[in-house]
Amino acid sequence: MSSPSSSPSFSSFSSSGTDLLTDRLVLRPWSGAETTAVVTGTRQPHWAADFPADGDRVIAGFTAEHPQARGPYGQRQIIERASGLVVGAIGLFWPPDEGSVEFGYGIVPSRRGRGYAPEAARALVAFAFTAPGVHTVCADVELSNPASCRVLEKAGLERWSSDDRLARFRVTAPER
Repeated sequence: MSSPSSSPSFSSFSSSGTDLLTDRLVLRPWSGAETTAVVTGTRQPHWAADFPADGDRVIAGFTAEHPQARGPYGQRQIIERASGLVVGAIGLFWPPDEGSVEFGYGIVPSRRGRGYAPEAARALVAFAFTAPGVHTVCADVELSNPASCRVLEKAGLERWSSDDRLARFRVTAPER
């Protein structure tokens, strides 16, 4: 377990309207138009060359069927501030279950290794803790994806359980 002094701060975001801003990223709720473009395969000029990835298509399909998933505590696109390009997706699977909410994320291959995933995860976790009643944020990762396990650790989550297939990570809200 990490000591409090080695845990990253979960206050690494600001907001601008519905967008969450980090040093290098904008986490923007999916719009209906963005969802439709991904679902129909209509290429957009503000997408990274390798966006959408398979996971982004799954999330777009989910948000198309569940428009409430595009709300403030729902799914978001990850936009690289320097270029303005969409480079991935991240989001909470709302509503919470007994104070716990799960999230997932993905960064396109061309932007991996730049620290975007932990930066986005830290901001989303901090944002989740602003919601009334949320005290735990969690994520499950397939053991075949050790890079994603490292992302969650860098974002301040701790591995608390695993089985033959999944590692389970979580973080609880700091004392308010």
